[in-house]
Amino acid sequence: MLFFYNFGIRIYFLIIYLASFFNKKAKLWVNGRRDCTVIRVNDCIWFHFASLGEFEQGRPVLEQIRALYPDDKIIITFFSPSGYEIRKNTPLADAVYYLPLDTAKNALAFIDAIKPKFAVFTKYEYWYHFFNELHKYKTPLYIISGIFRPRQIFFKWYGGLHRKILGFVSYFFLQDERSKQLLAGIGINNAEVSGDTRFDRVWANAQNPKSAPFVTEFKNGQKVFIAGSTWPPDEKLVATLVTLYPEWKFIFAPHEINEEKIKNLIDLLPEGTTGRYSEISNLKSHPDSYRDSNLNILIIDNIGMLSSLYQYGDIAYIGGGFGAGIHNTLEAAAFGLPVIFGPNFSKFKEARDLIELKAGFSIADERELKVITDKLVMDNKFYDAAREQIKNYVEQHTGATKTITDWITNTRKLNGLS
Repeated sequence: MLFFYNFGIRIYFLIIYLASFFNKKAKLWVNGRRDCTVIRVNDCIWFHFASLGEFEQGRPVLEQIRALYPDDKIIITFFSPSGYEIRKNTPLADAVYYLPLDTAKNALAFIDAIKPKFAVFTKYEYWYHFFNELHKYKTPLYIISGIFRPRQIFFKWYGGLHRKILGFVSYFFLQDERSKQLLAGIGINNAEVSGDTRFDRVWANAQNPKSAPFVTEFKNGQKVFIAGSTWPPDEKLVATLVTLYPEWKFIFAPHEINEEKIKNLIDLLPEGTTGRYSEISNLKSHPDSYRDSNLNILIIDNIGMLSSLYQYGDIAYIGGGFGAGIHNTLEAAAFGLPVIFGPNFSKFKEARDLIELKAGFSIADERELKVITDKLVMDNKFYDAAREQIKNYVEQHTGATKTITDWITNTRKLNGLS
Protein backbone atom coordinates (compact mmCIF):
# COMPACT_ATOMS: atom_id res chain seq x y z
CA MET A 1 0.00 0.00 0.00
CA LEU A 2 2.87 2.39 0.70
CA PHE A 3 4.02 1.95 -2.90
CA PHE A 4 0.65 3.13 -4.18
CA TYR A 5 0.64 6.03 -1.68
CA ASN A 6 4.07 7.20 -2.88
CA PHE A 7 3.02 6.75 -6.49
CA GLY A 8 -0.14 8.79 -5.87
CA ILE A 9 1.83 11.61 -4.25
CA ARG A 10 4.07 11.89 -7.29
CA ILE A 11 1.14 11.78 -9.71
CA TYR A 12 -0.52 14.54 -7.67
CA PHE A 13 2.62 16.66 -7.95
CA LEU A 14 2.77 16.07 -11.70
CA ILE A 15 -0.84 17.19 -12.13
CA ILE A 16 -0.25 20.36 -10.09
CA TYR A 17 2.99 21.01 -12.00
CA LEU A 18 1.22 20.79 -15.37
CA ALA A 19 -1.62 22.96 -14.10
CA SER A 20 0.89 25.59 -12.95
CA PHE A 21 1.46 26.67 -16.56
CA PHE A 22 -2.03 28.15 -16.74
CA ASN A 23 -3.36 28.28 -13.16
CA LYS A 24 -2.13 30.97 -10.74
CA LYS A 25 -2.78 28.99 -7.55
CA ALA A 26 -1.04 25.91 -8.92
CA LYS A 27 1.94 28.06 -9.92
CA LEU A 28 2.18 29.49 -6.40
CA TRP A 29 1.96 25.95 -4.99
CA VAL A 30 4.85 24.71 -7.16
CA ASN A 31 7.07 27.78 -6.99
CA GLY A 32 6.55 28.21 -3.25
CA ARG A 33 7.94 24.75 -2.59
CA ARG A 34 10.73 25.05 -5.13
CA ASP A 35 11.96 28.36 -3.71
CA CYS A 36 11.62 27.35 -0.05
CA THR A 37 14.75 27.23 2.11
CA VAL A 38 14.15 25.93 5.62
CA ILE A 39 16.35 27.55 8.26
CA ARG A 40 17.69 25.08 10.83
CA VAL A 41 16.40 25.57 14.38
CA ASN A 42 16.36 23.52 17.56
CA ASP A 43 13.41 22.75 19.82
CA CYS A 44 10.77 24.65 17.91
CA ILE A 45 7.01 24.11 18.07
CA TRP A 46 5.48 23.19 14.71
CA PHE A 47 1.95 24.12 13.64
CA HIS A 48 0.60 22.92 10.32
CA PHE A 49 -2.55 24.20 8.60
CA ALA A 50 -4.03 23.03 5.34
CA SER A 51 -5.23 26.49 4.37
CA LEU A 52 -6.42 29.85 5.69
CA GLY A 53 -9.60 28.43 7.19
CA GLU A 54 -7.67 25.91 9.28
CA PHE A 55 -5.28 28.66 10.36
CA GLU A 56 -8.16 30.71 11.74
CA GLN A 57 -9.58 27.57 13.33
CA GLY A 58 -6.33 26.69 15.09
CA ARG A 59 -5.30 30.27 15.80
CA PRO A 60 -6.59 30.35 19.42
CA VAL A 61 -4.35 27.38 20.27
CA LEU A 62 -1.44 28.91 18.38
CA GLU A 63 -1.81 32.19 20.30
CA GLN A 64 -2.05 30.41 23.64
CA ILE A 65 0.96 28.20 22.94
CA ARG A 66 2.92 31.28 21.89
CA ALA A 67 2.08 32.85 25.25
CA LEU A 68 2.86 29.69 27.25
CA TYR A 69 6.20 29.02 25.51
CA PRO A 70 7.56 32.53 24.80
CA ASP A 71 11.17 31.37 24.47
CA ASP A 72 10.47 28.73 21.82
CA LYS A 73 10.47 29.29 18.09
CA ILE A 74 7.13 28.76 16.33
CA ILE A 75 7.25 27.26 12.85
CA ILE A 76 4.11 27.29 10.68
CA THR A 77 3.55 25.36 7.48
CA PHE A 78 0.72 25.56 4.98
CA PHE A 79 -0.34 23.15 2.27
CA SER A 80 -2.33 25.68 0.25
CA PRO A 81 -1.31 29.02 -1.29
CA SER A 82 -4.48 30.62 0.06
CA GLY A 83 -3.12 30.12 3.56
CA TYR A 84 0.55 30.77 2.94
CA GLU A 85 0.23 33.88 0.80
CA ILE A 86 -2.08 35.64 3.27
CA ARG A 87 -0.39 34.58 6.53
CA LYS A 88 3.28 34.25 5.51
CA ASN A 89 4.16 37.34 7.57
CA THR A 90 2.09 36.56 10.65
CA PRO A 91 3.76 37.79 13.85
CA LEU A 92 2.59 34.59 15.55
CA ALA A 93 5.39 32.63 13.86
CA ASP A 94 9.16 32.88 13.64
CA ALA A 95 9.06 31.28 10.19
CA VAL A 96 6.33 30.27 7.74
CA TYR A 97 6.85 27.70 4.98
CA TYR A 98 4.97 25.67 2.45
CA LEU A 99 4.78 22.06 3.59
CA PRO A 100 7.12 20.10 1.32
CA LEU A 101 5.69 17.28 -0.77
CA ASP A 102 5.16 14.22 1.43
CA THR A 103 8.06 11.99 0.44
CA ALA A 104 10.38 10.09 2.76
CA LYS A 105 13.32 12.27 1.73
CA ASN A 106 11.46 15.56 2.21
CA ALA A 107 10.03 14.53 5.56
CA LEU A 108 13.42 13.45 6.89
CA ALA A 109 15.10 16.68 5.76
CA PHE A 110 12.35 18.93 7.11
CA ILE A 111 11.98 17.28 10.52
CA ASP A 112 15.76 17.10 10.90
CA ALA A 113 15.99 20.83 10.14
CA ILE A 114 13.35 22.08 12.60
CA LYS A 115 13.54 19.36 15.31
CA PRO A 116 10.17 20.21 16.88
CA LYS A 117 9.40 19.67 20.57
CA PHE A 118 5.88 18.83 19.47
CA ALA A 119 3.66 19.30 16.43
CA VAL A 120 0.04 20.46 16.14
CA PHE A 121 -2.08 19.74 13.07
CA THR A 122 -5.55 21.27 12.74
CA LYS A 123 -8.57 19.23 11.63
CA TYR A 124 -7.30 17.77 8.37
CA GLU A 125 -4.02 16.69 6.75
CA TYR A 126 -2.72 13.20 7.46
CA TRP A 127 0.66 12.69 5.77
CA TYR A 128 2.35 9.32 6.09
CA HIS A 129 6.02 10.30 5.83
CA PHE A 130 5.83 13.40 8.02
CA PHE A 131 3.88 11.55 10.69
CA ASN A 132 6.21 8.56 10.48
CA GLU A 133 9.28 10.77 10.84
CA LEU A 134 7.81 12.52 13.89
CA HIS A 135 7.11 9.09 15.34
CA LYS A 136 10.72 8.00 14.75
CA TYR A 137 11.93 11.13 16.54
CA LYS A 138 9.46 10.38 19.38
CA THR A 139 8.00 13.84 18.83
CA PRO A 140 4.46 14.27 20.23
CA LEU A 141 1.93 14.95 17.49
CA TYR A 142 -1.48 16.40 18.32
CA ILE A 143 -4.56 16.71 16.13
CA ILE A 144 -6.85 19.54 17.24
CA SER A 145 -10.47 20.10 16.17
CA GLY A 146 -10.34 16.69 14.53
CA ILE A 147 -13.49 15.31 12.98
CA PHE A 148 -14.14 11.99 11.26
CA ARG A 149 -16.91 10.55 9.08
CA PRO A 150 -17.72 6.89 8.37
CA ARG A 151 -17.05 7.23 4.65
CA GLN A 152 -13.42 8.26 5.11
CA ILE A 153 -10.71 5.85 3.99
CA PHE A 154 -9.56 5.24 7.58
CA PHE A 155 -12.69 3.14 8.15
CA LYS A 156 -12.67 1.16 4.88
CA TRP A 157 -11.35 -2.38 4.52
CA TYR A 158 -8.61 -1.08 2.22
CA GLY A 159 -7.58 1.75 4.56
CA GLY A 160 -4.80 -0.09 6.42
CA LEU A 161 -2.06 2.40 5.55
CA HIS A 162 -4.22 5.33 6.55
CA ARG A 163 -5.08 3.67 9.85
CA LYS A 164 -1.34 3.32 10.37
CA ILE A 165 -1.00 7.08 9.83
CA LEU A 166 -3.52 7.67 12.61
CA GLY A 167 -1.45 5.38 14.80
CA PHE A 168 1.43 7.87 14.67
CA VAL A 169 -0.70 10.55 16.40
CA SER A 170 -0.01 11.04 20.11
CA TYR A 171 -3.44 12.45 20.96
CA PHE A 172 -6.63 13.50 19.20
CA PHE A 173 -8.71 16.47 20.34
CA LEU A 174 -12.04 15.92 18.60
CA GLN A 175 -15.05 18.01 17.73
CA ASP A 176 -17.74 15.46 18.50
CA GLU A 177 -18.58 12.14 20.12
CA ARG A 178 -19.22 10.42 16.79
CA SER A 179 -15.58 10.97 15.79
CA LYS A 180 -14.41 9.45 19.07
CA GLN A 181 -16.60 6.39 18.52
CA LEU A 182 -15.30 5.95 14.97
CA LEU A 183 -11.71 6.01 16.17
CA ALA A 184 -12.50 3.60 18.98
CA GLY A 185 -13.98 1.26 16.40
CA ILE A 186 -10.55 0.87 14.80
CA GLY A 187 -8.71 0.56 18.09
CA ILE A 188 -7.66 4.19 18.59
CA ASN A 189 -8.51 5.40 22.09
CA ASN A 190 -5.97 8.17 22.71
CA ALA A 191 -8.66 10.79 22.09
CA GLU A 192 -11.14 13.05 23.80
CA VAL A 193 -13.98 15.33 22.75
CA SER A 194 -12.69 18.84 23.41
CA GLY A 195 -14.82 20.74 20.91
CA ASP A 196 -14.02 22.96 17.98
CA THR A 197 -11.51 25.78 18.50
CA ARG A 198 -13.31 27.85 15.87
CA PHE A 199 -15.90 28.71 18.52
CA ASP A 200 -13.18 30.31 20.66
CA ARG A 201 -11.87 32.22 17.67
CA VAL A 202 -15.19 33.65 16.47
CA TRP A 203 -16.42 34.39 19.98
CA ALA A 204 -13.27 36.37 20.80
CA ASN A 205 -13.61 38.25 17.51
CA ALA A 206 -17.25 39.12 18.24
CA GLN A 207 -16.34 40.54 21.65
CA ASN A 208 -13.81 42.94 20.16
CA PRO A 209 -14.33 43.31 16.40
CA LYS A 210 -12.40 45.70 14.22
CA SER A 211 -14.49 48.73 13.38
CA ALA A 212 -15.15 49.99 9.87
CA PRO A 213 -16.54 53.54 10.21
CA PHE A 214 -17.47 53.83 6.55
CA VAL A 215 -19.69 50.74 6.90
CA THR A 216 -21.54 52.54 9.71
CA GLU A 217 -22.12 55.35 7.23
CA PHE A 218 -23.26 52.86 4.60
CA LYS A 219 -25.65 51.17 7.04
CA ASN A 220 -27.09 54.52 8.13
CA GLY A 221 -29.45 52.89 10.61
CA GLN A 222 -30.96 50.48 8.07
CA LYS A 223 -31.13 46.68 8.13
CA VAL A 224 -28.24 44.93 6.39
CA PHE A 225 -28.17 41.55 4.63
CA ILE A 226 -24.62 40.21 4.37
CA ALA A 227 -23.68 37.58 1.77
CA GLY A 228 -20.32 36.18 2.83
CA SER A 229 -17.82 33.94 1.02
CA THR A 230 -20.12 33.70 -1.97
CA TRP A 231 -19.66 31.95 -5.30
CA PRO A 232 -21.55 32.78 -8.52
CA PRO A 233 -24.51 30.43 -7.82
CA ASP A 234 -24.94 32.05 -4.41
CA GLU A 235 -24.70 35.54 -5.85
CA LYS A 236 -27.36 34.87 -8.48
CA LEU A 237 -29.76 33.85 -5.72
CA VAL A 238 -29.04 36.68 -3.30
CA ALA A 239 -29.20 39.24 -6.12
CA THR A 240 -32.90 38.41 -6.51
CA LEU A 241 -33.55 39.73 -3.00
CA VAL A 242 -32.25 43.22 -3.70
CA THR A 243 -35.38 44.49 -5.45
CA LEU A 244 -37.69 42.53 -3.11
CA TYR A 245 -36.37 44.32 -0.02
CA PRO A 246 -35.65 47.93 -1.09
CA GLU A 247 -35.57 49.08 2.55
CA TRP A 248 -32.62 46.78 3.25
CA LYS A 249 -28.98 47.30 2.36
CA PHE A 250 -26.79 44.47 1.05
CA ILE A 251 -23.12 43.64 1.49
CA PHE A 252 -21.49 41.03 -0.75
CA ALA A 253 -18.10 39.58 0.24
CA PRO A 254 -17.23 37.13 -2.58
CA HIS A 255 -14.91 34.19 -1.98
CA GLU A 256 -12.91 35.12 -5.08
CA ILE A 257 -12.19 38.78 -5.76
CA ASN A 258 -10.47 38.84 -9.13
CA GLU A 259 -11.66 41.56 -11.49
CA GLU A 260 -13.70 39.27 -13.72
CA LYS A 261 -15.64 37.80 -10.79
CA ILE A 262 -16.36 41.25 -9.33
CA LYS A 263 -17.62 42.57 -12.67
CA ASN A 264 -19.86 39.54 -13.13
CA LEU A 265 -21.35 40.18 -9.69
CA ILE A 266 -21.94 43.86 -10.45
CA ASP A 267 -23.76 42.85 -13.66
CA LEU A 268 -26.28 40.91 -11.56
CA LEU A 269 -27.22 43.96 -9.49
CA PRO A 270 -29.34 47.04 -10.26
CA GLU A 271 -27.36 49.68 -12.10
CA GLY A 272 -26.32 52.71 -10.13
CA THR A 273 -26.90 51.19 -6.69
CA THR A 274 -23.66 49.27 -6.21
CA GLY A 275 -20.30 50.40 -4.88
CA ARG A 276 -16.99 48.60 -4.35
CA TYR A 277 -15.15 48.78 -1.06
CA SER A 278 -11.92 49.86 -2.77
CA GLU A 279 -13.75 52.85 -4.23
CA ILE A 280 -16.30 53.67 -1.51
CA SER A 281 -13.78 53.62 1.34
CA ASN A 282 -11.98 56.49 -0.36
CA LEU A 283 -15.12 58.59 0.15
CA LYS A 284 -14.78 58.42 3.93
CA SER A 285 -12.85 61.69 3.73
CA HIS A 286 -15.90 63.21 1.99
CA PRO A 287 -18.76 61.91 4.15
CA ASP A 288 -21.36 64.35 2.79
CA SER A 289 -20.98 63.10 -0.79
CA TYR A 290 -21.17 59.54 0.52
CA ARG A 291 -24.37 60.12 2.53
CA ASP A 292 -26.04 61.72 -0.47
CA SER A 293 -25.31 58.75 -2.75
CA ASN A 294 -27.94 56.22 -3.80
CA LEU A 295 -25.77 53.23 -3.01
CA ASN A 296 -27.48 50.44 -1.10
CA ILE A 297 -25.19 47.58 -2.18
CA LEU A 298 -21.56 47.28 -1.13
CA ILE A 299 -19.12 44.78 -2.61
CA ILE A 300 -16.09 43.91 -0.50
CA ASP A 301 -13.27 43.45 -3.00
CA ASN A 302 -10.50 42.55 -0.55
CA ILE A 303 -9.66 39.70 1.83
CA GLY A 304 -9.76 39.85 5.61
CA MET A 305 -12.70 42.11 6.49
CA LEU A 306 -15.62 39.69 6.48
CA SER A 307 -15.33 38.31 10.01
CA SER A 308 -15.68 41.82 11.47
CA LEU A 309 -18.30 43.03 8.98
CA TYR A 310 -20.92 40.71 10.45
CA GLN A 311 -21.23 43.13 13.39
CA TYR A 312 -23.12 45.45 11.04
CA GLY A 313 -25.47 42.77 9.72
CA ASP A 314 -28.93 41.51 10.58
CA ILE A 315 -29.15 38.39 8.38
CA ALA A 316 -26.29 36.45 6.79
CA TYR A 317 -26.09 34.21 3.75
CA ILE A 318 -23.02 31.95 3.75
CA GLY A 319 -21.70 30.81 0.37
CA GLY A 320 -20.34 27.52 -0.89
CA GLY A 321 -23.41 25.39 -0.40
CA PHE A 322 -23.89 24.88 -4.12
CA GLY A 323 -20.31 23.67 -4.50
CA ALA A 324 -17.86 21.71 -2.38
CA GLY A 325 -19.48 22.81 0.88
CA ILE A 326 -20.48 25.85 2.89
CA HIS A 327 -17.95 28.26 4.30
CA ASN A 328 -17.70 29.53 7.87
CA THR A 329 -21.15 30.01 9.43
CA LEU A 330 -19.76 30.62 12.92
CA GLU A 331 -18.27 34.04 12.17
CA ALA A 332 -21.77 35.38 11.54
CA ALA A 333 -23.36 33.25 14.27
CA ALA A 334 -21.09 34.78 16.93
CA PHE A 335 -22.74 38.14 16.25
CA GLY A 336 -26.20 36.60 16.55
CA LEU A 337 -27.04 36.64 12.85
CA PRO A 338 -29.43 33.94 11.59
CA VAL A 339 -27.61 32.18 8.73
CA ILE A 340 -28.87 30.90 5.39
CA PHE A 341 -26.86 28.56 3.16
CA GLY A 342 -27.11 26.16 0.24
CA PRO A 343 -27.83 22.42 0.30
CA ASN A 344 -24.28 21.05 0.62
CA PHE A 345 -23.82 21.37 4.39
CA SER A 346 -23.94 17.79 5.71
CA LYS A 347 -20.19 17.62 6.49
CA PHE A 348 -20.45 20.53 8.90
CA LYS A 349 -21.70 19.70 12.37
CA GLU A 350 -22.40 23.29 13.31
CA ALA A 351 -24.67 23.73 10.28
CA ARG A 352 -26.65 20.65 11.25
CA ASP A 353 -26.89 21.93 14.81
CA LEU A 354 -28.08 25.36 13.71
CA ILE A 355 -30.79 23.90 11.52
CA GLU A 356 -32.04 21.86 14.47
CA LEU A 357 -32.11 25.03 16.59
CA LYS A 358 -34.05 26.91 13.86
CA ALA A 359 -31.24 29.45 13.71
CA GLY A 360 -29.70 28.19 10.47
CA PHE A 361 -31.59 27.51 7.25
CA SER A 362 -30.68 25.51 4.16
CA ILE A 363 -32.20 26.52 0.83
CA ALA A 364 -32.09 24.83 -2.58
CA ASP A 365 -33.45 27.52 -4.89
CA GLU A 366 -34.73 31.06 -5.26
CA ARG A 367 -38.21 30.24 -3.94
CA GLU A 368 -36.87 28.72 -0.72
CA LEU A 369 -34.52 31.66 -0.21
CA LYS A 370 -37.43 34.09 -0.50
CA VAL A 371 -39.61 32.06 1.89
CA ILE A 372 -37.07 31.99 4.70
CA THR A 373 -35.98 35.60 4.15
CA ASP A 374 -39.63 36.71 4.31
CA LYS A 375 -40.04 34.80 7.55
CA LEU A 376 -36.97 36.40 9.12
CA VAL A 377 -37.84 39.89 7.88
CA MET A 378 -41.55 39.91 8.74
CA ASP A 379 -41.89 37.68 11.79
CA ASN A 380 -40.13 39.53 14.61
CA LYS A 381 -40.76 36.78 17.16
CA PHE A 382 -39.24 34.15 14.88
CA TYR A 383 -36.27 36.39 14.05
CA ASP A 384 -35.53 37.30 17.68
CA ALA A 385 -35.70 33.64 18.74
CA ALA A 386 -33.25 32.68 15.97
CA ARG A 387 -30.83 35.42 17.05
CA GLU A 388 -30.90 34.35 20.67
CA GLN A 389 -30.49 30.67 19.84
CA ILE A 390 -27.56 31.15 17.51
CA LYS A 391 -25.57 33.45 19.78
CA ASN A 392 -26.13 31.18 22.79
CA TYR A 393 -25.04 28.20 20.70
CA VAL A 394 -21.65 29.76 19.95
CA GLU A 395 -21.02 30.89 23.52
CA GLN A 396 -21.95 27.49 24.96
CA HIS A 397 -19.44 25.73 22.68
CA THR A 398 -16.38 27.80 23.62
CA GLY A 399 -13.59 26.36 25.74
CA ALA A 400 -11.81 23.91 23.43
CA THR A 401 -8.61 25.96 23.42
CA LYS A 402 -8.22 25.79 27.21
CA THR A 403 -8.90 22.05 27.22
CA ILE A 404 -6.21 21.46 24.59
CA THR A 405 -3.50 23.74 25.96
CA ASP A 406 -4.05 22.56 29.54
CA TRP A 407 -3.68 18.95 28.43
CA ILE A 408 -0.50 19.63 26.44
CA THR A 409 1.22 21.65 29.16
CA ASN A 410 0.21 19.30 31.99
CA THR A 411 1.33 16.23 30.03
CA ARG A 412 4.69 17.80 29.27
CA LYS A 413 5.18 18.70 32.94
CA LEU A 414 4.32 15.16 34.03
CA ASN A 415 6.92 13.85 31.59
CA GLY A 416 9.54 16.30 32.83
CA LEU A 417 9.50 18.31 29.59
CA SER A 418 9.61 22.07 29.17
